[in-house]
Formats: sequence, C-alpha cells, structure tokens
Amino acid sequence: MNGTALVIAVPAAILGAAGFGLATAAQQRATKEVEVAPTLSPKLLTDLLRRPMWLIGLVATILAFTLQVLALAYGPIAIVQPLLVTGVVFAAGFSALMSRRRPDPLILLGALLCAAGLSAFLLLARPVPNGQPTSMDFTTGLPLAIALVTAVAACLIYAATSPHWTRVLALALATGILYGVTAGLVKAITGQLRLGLTEPLHHFALYGVIVLGPIGFLLSQNTFQQGRVVSSAVAIITSVDPVVAVLIGTFWLGERVENTPTLLAGECLAAVVVIAGIVFITARGAHLLHEIDEDDGHSLSSAGHPDPAPG
Repeated sequence: MNGTALVIAVPAAILGAAGFGLATAAQQRATKEVEVAPTLSPKLLTDLLRRPMWLIGLVATILAFTLQVLALAYGPIAIVQPLLVTGVVFAAGFSALMSRRRPDPLILLGALLCAAGLSAFLLLARPVPNGQPTSMDFTTGLPLAIALVTAVAACLIYAATSPHWTRVLALALATGILYGVTAGLVKAITGQLRLGLTEPLHHFALYGVIVLGPIGFLLSQNTFQQGRVVSSAVAIITSVDPVVAVLIGTFWLGERVENTPTLLAGECLAAVVVIAGIVFITARGAHLLHEIDEDDGHSLSSAGHPDPAPG
C-alpha cells in the first residue's frame, strides 16, 4: 500500500465511519417511531420513508457508502473495513446529541476497546493487497462461504423463533456478516472498473452487491427497531463487518496477512480485546435498560398507573 493510496484510503474510511455513525443514530431514532415490522419485511421501509430523521440517515448512508467505495478502491480491504469500526464511537456520540444527553462514558470506553483491538490486529497482521483483484476465488474459499451462509441462516432462525432479547444480537450478527461480504464484493468491483466501466457486468460481484446490500440494510433497520438499547448491537455489527471482510480479503481476494506463531498469538489477543469490548458494551447496555425500566416504573406509579412490563 503506497503513500498516495494511504492518504486517500484512510481519511475516506474514517469519514465513511462518521457517516455510518450518523446514519445509525438517525435510523435508530426513526425506527422507534413506526410500527414494529417482521424481519426483512419491506413494509418497514415504506413506513420509514415518511420519517424525516430516517431520510437524513439514508442520505448519510449513501454518502458513507460512497466514501467506503473510494477507500476500497485505493486500500486493501483488511485496512479499510477495520477503520470503519470507529463508526460505533461516532454513533454513540450522535445518538447522545440527538437525545440531548451526554454520551455514556462506559459505552464509549467499550467502543474504544473494540477500536483498539482491531487497530492492534491490523498492526500485527500487516495486510498486503494482491494488486487490484478483479475476481473472487470461491474454490479455496468454499468452506468460508458455507460457514457464512450457515451463520446468517442460524441467526435469522433464532431471531424469528426466540422471544429472548438476545434475538437482537443475532440480527446484528447477521447484519455484520452481510456487510462484510458486501464490502468484499465491492472491493472486487473496484478492481474490475479499472479494466472498463462495463467489466463488472461480466462478474458475480456486482449482482451479489445488488442482492445482499439491500438485504443487509433492511436487516439493520430491523435490528435498530427491535432493540431498546442497541449500543451492543451496533458494536457487534461494526466489529463483525471488518472481521468478515478480512477473511474474505484473505480467502477470496488473495490478500495476505502475517501468520507467524508469535503474530498469530498477538492477533488472537487483539480479537479477545474486541470481544471484551462487545461484552462490556452489552453489559452496560443491559444495566442502562434496567435503569430506564425503573425510572419509567416510578414515573407511572406516581401517576397512578401500573409499572410497565420489562422488555
């Protein structure tokens, strides 16, 4: 990755993360204002189109995605996607501003843990791009493809059949996987465009983005709508996305990472830090949810109404 590419790819990825953070906060707020829709129901989008806050989030998503494509055109996927994890910090900040409250410092701490873990992973892995990949090798990457499809299917089944609040985390996991796969496909498309504007029409990647992109976006809206405190879901999406993207870059696009025993041990430790950040955010989110329920219960009781049921 040369210096010129670094100057373009890194700022574009960080600005894209800010855009995704703004989009997440706006869409999260708007999804609470409409009727809860079944998972992957298009009706949710038709309801949201009438919400100005959601439209702001949609514009932010489009701008952020454009910046992501620009970053992927100049930088390896294993660099660009992990930088986007900072979106969880931006999302927490924008969400607090929209709610006219101060950001929860512990939520921000958990978000920073996720970002620090991924940054450490990058420094240790030292991903090297394979030029400008124009195709994806599904032969060597078939086990990964099977694992990703199985994971998404399992998450959707669990979310559809379980009444437990963790179904939102399952939706977030499926969303993160789809986002990571979409990023891998976009990376391939940027390489194909260098061969000609019509070159992507002859490859699978473009059609994969057309199908998986909207599905992932709709699934993210379901995630935001069905979670009451979604900071943990956002952390999962923004952490799983780059992990899947790095795997796709390695197995499908031919990008290389350092894999000596010492570095692998360090990369595993960095992954543990990311997981710890997610667990910390999840625990803090559950605590905040309990406080919200208690405050609502006291308010309704003092007004002569019964306490609301939790959840």
